[in-house]
Amino acid sequence: MSVMEHSRWLAPAWPADGAPMSEHPPGQVTLVGAGPGDPELLTLKAVKALQAAKLVLYDHLVSPAVLDFLPPDADRVYVGKESSRHTLPQASIIELMLRLARSGRPVLRLKGGDGYIFGRGGEEAQALAAAGIPFTVVPGLTAAQGAAASVGIPLTHRDHACALVLATGHTRDERGLDMDWPMLARPRQTVVLYMGVNNLPQICRQLIAHGLQADTPAALVEKATLPDERCITGTLADLPQLALTHGVKPPALIMVGGVVSLRAQLMPLAEGSTAIPTRARIAA
Repeated sequence: MSVMEHSRWLAPAWPADGAPMSEHPPGQVTLVGAGPGDPELLTLKAVKALQAAKLVLYDHLVSPAVLDFLPPDADRVYVGKESSRHTLPQASIIELMLRLARSGRPVLRLKGGDGYIFGRGGEEAQALAAAGIPFTVVPGLTAAQGAAASVGIPLTHRDHACALVLATGHTRDERGLDMDWPMLARPRQTVVLYMGVNNLPQICRQLIAHGLQADTPAALVEKATLPDERCITGTLADLPQLALTHGVKPPALIMVGGVVSLRAQLMPLAEGSTAIPTRARIAA
């Protein structure tokens, strides 16, 4: 495996007068969603892109099993971002991606889940379009879908939820959680919050304050679709304490709504247990 140091790739790609150093046309960038972690949930198009890759910029949530599809001689550049700890800030990742593409090399930009669902893929695609660099987008199974099938919580159900809301549980700055709480607290819908574990007490408190019952079923799904996946179920009122008791850490999803109550029926081996490993085979 060839893992490159950032300093090698961050060397200036433009001379002082602003003209491109390379006479080559820009390389194609492929934005690929790697899915929630289980390599068997990759799309065929993603696998083909991985197997043909020569230079890869990959994120923290891309599982090692997914990286195994890369050729042994592919250059791999880790640009992962974890909570409060970024290898490179997003602006630097975009700059690096543009520089590499301008040098004429095709670039595979690999993201966990789906790049267009809370993966900053839209921002990266905007930068590529503005720079005139050709790119394609390969969607991936987003974490909410993988978690739903894996832990026995359907995202929609005629008896419980006629709408699905995907939202982010953190903000991009220090302004606090400025969210549309009345919309998130509407009845007969499922709400899935990404990246919200650190704000779980405030999220549960606000949802109750804006109309959801304290006993509304809720769940935390940690490391969805991976071998050490866990699902912890409870209510909006007790979920924050359950998270502390069981030491839930990111990456984890918050799922809220009546559909969570179906897990006891759909995952009978987990019934009666608050927090157990629930790695389940996902039916094709």
